[in-house]
This record gives sequence, C-alpha cells and structure tokens, in this order.
Amino acid sequence: MDRVDTSSQTSLFASDNPEPLWVQAAELIERRVREGVLPAGRRLPAERELCAQLGISRVTLRRALQHLVERGVMRSSHGRGWYVAARSDREWPNSLESFTETARRKGLVPTSRVLHAKIEQASLDEADEFGVAAGTELFVLKRVRMLDGVPIAVDSSRVVAGLVPGITSVDFTRASLVEELAAAGAEPVVAESTIEARGCDEEFAEPLELKTGDPVLIMNQSMTDALGRVVLVSTITYRGDRYRLRTSFMRGGTGGTS
Repeated sequence: MDRVDTSSQTSLFASDNPEPLWVQAAELIERRVREGVLPAGRRLPAERELCAQLGISRVTLRRALQHLVERGVMRSSHGRGWYVAARSDREWPNSLESFTETARRKGLVPTSRVLHAKIEQASLDEADEFGVAAGTELFVLKRVRMLDGVPIAVDSSRVVAGLVPGITSVDFTRASLVEELAAAGAEPVVAESTIEARGCDEEFAEPLELKTGDPVLIMNQSMTDALGRVVLVSTITYRGDRYRLRTSFMRGGTGGTS
C-alpha cells in the first residue's frame, strides 16, 4: 500500500506555524489528493501508520480526516478505513464556499476572463442592498468563470470598494473575490441565495458558448460577514449542463411517518 508522501512535513509542521496540527495535517493530505499522489478511490494507510508518518496523535488525525470528509475530499467506511472520494462524490457543497475554493477541493484549476472591473457609484437600490449611502463607491466585477479552461458561468459581483483597499489593482483572472474580502477582515460567513432556471440571454451566449435560449441556472446571492454587513452581492449565470446543486432536506417535527 502506498505511503503518504511527507517530504514537506518539516516545513508544513513548523513550530512557528500558527495553524493547529489537525489543520496542517488536513492541508497536507488534501494537497496530495489534488496532486494525484492519492488518487480517487485510494484507501489510506491504517490510522496507526498515518499517525507515525505524520507525527501526530490519533485524535488529531481523526479530526483532520473528518474535516476532509466534510469538505468532500475523503469518505469513511465503517470498519474498513478512510478513502479518497471519487470525483463524482465531490459535488458542490452545502457549506459556503467560493468558486475558487470549490474548484481547488475538486482538484480543478479555476481561472477567469475579466469582462468588466471598475468603480461605480451605488444607486439607491444598491445602497439599500448594502446598507450604505447612495453614491458610495462600489467595485463592480464581471467575469467568465472557468474550470480547467472550460467556461462554467458568468459572475457579476459587487462589493463596497472601501472594504478592500487596493481592490482595483488585484488580478481577478486568478484571484478570488471572497479570499480578498477575507484577507481584508470582511470574510463572508452567510449567504442568502435564490436559484432559478431560465433561457440564456443573448449577452451570455458567447462567453458561455451557448445559443440564446439554451438552459442556464441563475443564482442571486447576498453575503454577509460576521458583523452582519452585506459585503458581496452577486448574480451568477451557470451553464445548465455544467452546474449541479446539491442540498439536503430534513423533515420537521418529532413524530414518525405513516
């Protein structure tokens, strides 16, 4: 059975790294998955062997692996061990992830073609959305989002420019808007979303390689940070054949079904 390559263990587990050991261990294992060292379907070595390789306790290892299960990178089989999730198992999550984060988790390369990126003044409606004064500067960003070079969606997003100093100089062909907000102390933690099916508008047909009227899914999102501020409002138009929404439902009440 293949061993987990720990050649970068020394630097990753450096004593001055502020991240908890379980986070560092999870990042190491996930990186091996992304790089193909641990391919889909591969069973990991026994926990005792993994603990010895990584120099961590079983409690720390299990926390790291459970985190990877929640991210869709790993799956567990009772009594049989831990496995790298098949790509078909790694669908879009129920948790709040950026396009870039989801792509990385799935082992894909996210890039963008920027169609529009400039400062505009908030209209009255936009001011209401963000809870700011009309005329406040907004950074308006419109991109074609791609995975491994394949167009997936057109993303039209707006943020209050003052939240991210220097935002106009960021290269959004590769940068993540959510990650830029997080780095500036305004990380989105809650998103209110609506999704509806429509025919593709003419303006999106060319960038999405579709014909006008072809099916698309449109997601409208408003994201707030831990302070309750609206920090990102977006409308994302996905190709209907390249986006899948996964969700869960739970029946309320305490009684059984009949």
